[in-house]
Amino acid sequence: MRIVVYTLGCKVNQYESDGIIHDLKILGHEVFDEILPADIYILNSCAVTNEAEKKSRQTIAKFKASNPNAKIFVCGCASQKNTKQFENLQGVTFIKGTQNKLDIVSNLEKSGVFVDAVSNEYNDKYASLPSKIRAYIKIQDGCNNFCSYCIIPYLRGRSRSRSLQSVMKEIDSLSKQVKEIVITGIDITDYKIDGERALYKLIENLEPYKNIRFRLGSLEQGLIDQKFVDALKKANICPHFHLSLQSGSSSVLKRMNRKYTAQDYLNSINLIKQNFENACITTDIIVGFPGETDQEFEETCNFVKQVGFYNIHIFPYSIRTGTLAEKMPQVDGTIKRERVKVLANINAHLNAKYINQNKNQKLTVLVEEFDGEYYIGHTQNYIKCYISQPCEIGEFVDVKIIKQYKDGALAQRG
Repeated sequence: MRIVVYTLGCKVNQYESDGIIHDLKILGHEVFDEILPADIYILNSCAVTNEAEKKSRQTIAKFKASNPNAKIFVCGCASQKNTKQFENLQGVTFIKGTQNKLDIVSNLEKSGVFVDAVSNEYNDKYASLPSKIRAYIKIQDGCNNFCSYCIIPYLRGRSRSRSLQSVMKEIDSLSKQVKEIVITGIDITDYKIDGERALYKLIENLEPYKNIRFRLGSLEQGLIDQKFVDALKKANICPHFHLSLQSGSSSVLKRMNRKYTAQDYLNSINLIKQNFENACITTDIIVGFPGETDQEFEETCNFVKQVGFYNIHIFPYSIRTGTLAEKMPQVDGTIKRERVKVLANINAHLNAKYINQNKNQKLTVLVEEFDGEYYIGHTQNYIKCYISQPCEIGEFVDVKIIKQYKDGALAQRG
């Protein structure tokens, strides 16, 4: 059959979708990851915000437009949170949640709702589906942080880690197929070995793989210490650190139930910058969190300028039913939209500043695609580069940045 597996949300969802695609292909199905005419559509949904849930429902409408007679399967966080929003949608015949998504592969003829209870054990059945360029590898699932705005711990369950042996077996296999591996999870900061946090030990095991470029997924501030930094310096880890912030105001961070202050976060950033010249720092920020005052928002704006982020993912606060923040005093929607614009302008300035700082640096791009005019890829510090000279897809090329361009920079080889 022709089957589409369409993914919304995080890199963990992408990894799990890749596992579904892998198993479907083994059974001989023709599988795609974009919306095309198909017999079956599988949506791996997201529920991190209201907008993400809305997009999940809108995607089903697109499936129906592509083939009104197709069967539609739904899994992921949105269906774990609320199956009702999908049960009455025309064409939806099979609903799973966040657990045991691979069961879909052996149940293509079944219909109904099969949302399992969230497990306390790590599901180690997924197989990665690498391109010739990069692959994702999931090392951890779930979250123990229970930030006051976040529904994900209730949908994904408590933090649980994959065995180091299993992780390294997959990395060893992938190292013969790809040029870059992205290490991901819901909270990889909480990756444990024998019950103790030990992401640094996993990274120490990456040192022999000199031909592979590794990237880390989103990190939490509390992970960054000298022991962790020393492990990073020995392995071929890209100097791009996505360190989740959410607010530059310590009082807002406290209401969010984040476990650090703005100064704690800055100390971690300074340690990274001391050890990695020209490190790229990216982050997430929630604007208009309940009770956020003008002064607190100004503290955030001043803080992001002080850090000098390359890029900020900006989210207006979205109420998640069942979280503590739902019951807090809400910020007016107009104010949230105005603050998003202010922070977006600051982000654009910081983005341009960082690219300008990199003009005289020797950078290496992994070439990922050709758009008909430019060869496009990312540097080790995550600047998206557009190269006019001929390149091979999947090769590393040395470049120098010329100027800011589109969502990255124009670059030339040499």
